[in-house]
This record gives sequence, C-alpha cells and structure tokens, in this order.
Amino acid sequence: MKAIEVKQLTKYYRQHFWTPRRKVLKEVSFEVLPGEVFGFLGPNGSGKSTTIKILLEIIFPSAGAALVFDKPAGSREVKSRIGFLPENPYFYDYLTAREFLEFHGSLMGMGGRNLKSRIFEVLEKVGMKGTENSRLRTFSKGMVQRVGLAQAILHDPDLIILDEPMTGLDPLGRKEVRDIMLDLKANGKTVFFSTHILGDVEAICDRIAILNKGELLSCGPLETLISAESKYVDILWDNPIRDVKAWDLQDILELYDQVETTYMKLLRGEEETQSDFDGRVNKLVKSCLDRGGRIQSVSRKKESLEDVFVRQVGVLDTRI
Repeated sequence: MKAIEVKQLTKYYRQHFWTPRRKVLKEVSFEVLPGEVFGFLGPNGSGKSTTIKILLEIIFPSAGAALVFDKPAGSREVKSRIGFLPENPYFYDYLTAREFLEFHGSLMGMGGRNLKSRIFEVLEKVGMKGTENSRLRTFSKGMVQRVGLAQAILHDPDLIILDEPMTGLDPLGRKEVRDIMLDLKANGKTVFFSTHILGDVEAICDRIAILNKGELLSCGPLETLISAESKYVDILWDNPIRDVKAWDLQDILELYDQVETTYMKLLRGEEETQSDFDGRVNKLVKSCLDRGGRIQSVSRKKESLEDVFVRQVGVLDTRI
C-alpha cells in the first residue's frame, strides 16, 4: 500500500470561458511510501499547492488520478487519516489556543478527557506549552504556525500534509519543526511537505520530487539525485604568490589574492572524471608548495540539493 499515488495528474484553469485554458499540472506521476518524509519542491507557480489541493479534494483534477492509502483522494475514510497545515493559515483569532484545538478536535469526532489531554500534549510538542488560554490574536506569525501544526497532528493522523510549514519560523523554530517531523516518522507516520528551504529537505527527507511549471523534473531518494563526487575544491594557502593569476589554470570559479592569504575555488570540468580532477588538484597544490606557498586547507565540495534544484529548474526554464 502506498501513502500517496499520483497518476498522470493534470489540471487546467480557465479565467473566463472565452479565454484559453492554462495547464498548471502536466501529467504528473509520483508516489509516497508509508513511513517516509517526502519533500515536494518547486519555485512559486510550479503546481505544488495545486497538487496538494487535489490530494485533499479541495479542487478536482482535469485528468489523471490521486490515491491516498489506495483509495480515491477525498473519500471520507481517507480524510480521517490526514492532517493538514496550509501555507498561510488563517484562524479565528478571538479563540484561545485551547478553544481552537477543541473546535478542530470536535470536527474529527474527538471529545472529553481524551481531547483535553491530547491538546496539552500537542501544544507541548510544538513548543507552545502554557499558551492554551491565550487568544490567537496575541500570537506572532510563528506562534500561529505552531498552533496550526498542533491542529494538523491533533487527531493522530497517518499522513500529515504540510504546505510550507517553515513559514514565519526562526532558525530554532525550524529545527523544532524538523524534529517533530522526524518524531512523526519514528512513530510510523508519513510526512509530505512542500518548502523552499532546501537545507531542511536535505536534513530530514527520505525522498523528494522537484516540480516546475507543472512538470515533474525528478523524483527519488536524495542519494540518487545528488552526486557523491566532488564538484569543486576550495584551496586556501598562506604566503600569497603574486603571479598566481598568470598561471595556466583551467575552470577557476573564484580567485582572491589577499595580503596574507590566497583563496581559490577550482571547478571540476563537465566531462572530467573524478580521478582526472583529483590529479589536477594535486598538481595545483604541488605548484603552490613549489612556489613557496603554505597550504592552509583543501576542502572538497560535493553537489548540494540546491545545485540539483537550480540546474534542473534552470534547464526547464530555458526550454519554455
């Protein structure tokens, strides 16, 4: 059984009946496995929120299908197993945090002592302990985001869908949300979330999908999308060599010749093998030493998720 299965999902929008249709999702297919943290990436306007709305049956697809736990998205049985936090949540700000969560708990059929104890439990989990009697209008944007996350996990759902859950959070708050996601995964839950913060994705995701302009560019485990080989090397040495800019050097990205040190970023060629690149780096280091330089550090940098994202999205943008 798959937590989410999207098959050839297509969505058209038409602003007026006399205007042409605009295709915002183009035969998108991917799947999310139970118990994993899945990152859904893409720039603004890529179709992420449209896909999420279809999974929640807020809108309907023009073609294709979306299944949740092997059942059509939006069925009553499925909805009871999903927790959701929208990108820009707006709540009744005259309610207290406790009243807000009691309201959402009642919608899910919760009540009595179990609901009361669960409210205190989820508020503590999202770092909002002691705020249960404070009105939402007194909360900062980040605090509202935390309360929204509390309501998403209140009924202990099997699938948690989060649309930009890091919005409005400071670095400490982002770490706490990441920890919550990992805790949910440890308890057998599935987390599906969209975000622009690629560092968070690299830290916690098992698999990702990259979407742009309605097209799925790639989908899979991080280790298969990100190359493990060196992309470039940073070299820093003391005793600057004044004629370094005159050297016959290939693929230099950056070169800073300062008073006390020299910094160089050496790029691996597109067709260059890892062994050839290593040999070129070693030759450069030897040249520095032979000319009186003293190596301070040689740091190999591998491809990051940001590199993959920019490369794939940029390639598609040039075609459209």
